[in-house]
Amino acid sequence: MTQEESDRFKQKLSETMSFPSVYMYKFIIESANRNIALIENLFDAETEIFTKESGAGKYISITAKQVVMNVDEIIDIYQKASKIKGIMFL
Repeated sequence: MTQEESDRFKQKLSETMSFPSVYMYKFIIESANRNIALIENLFDAETEIFTKESGAGKYISITAKQVVMNVDEIIDIYQKASKIKGIMFL
């Protein structure tokens, strides 16, 4: 995520959300235990995390619902996640 993309996303979130709030993250990545663990480690222990494998089992979608206190928490998770090879954001 470039700084420009981050700034636009941050502005959009600020305009449409109030805080604290529950935010839902959605990711798709190759189905491997290491990849799943890397994503799960981005979140607090209280975060609800749901996974669903693709029909062929090659990919997995991960949905995480977490209470966030401000926009910066959301952006921080996405910036950390963007460092995971092969990750896609929805």
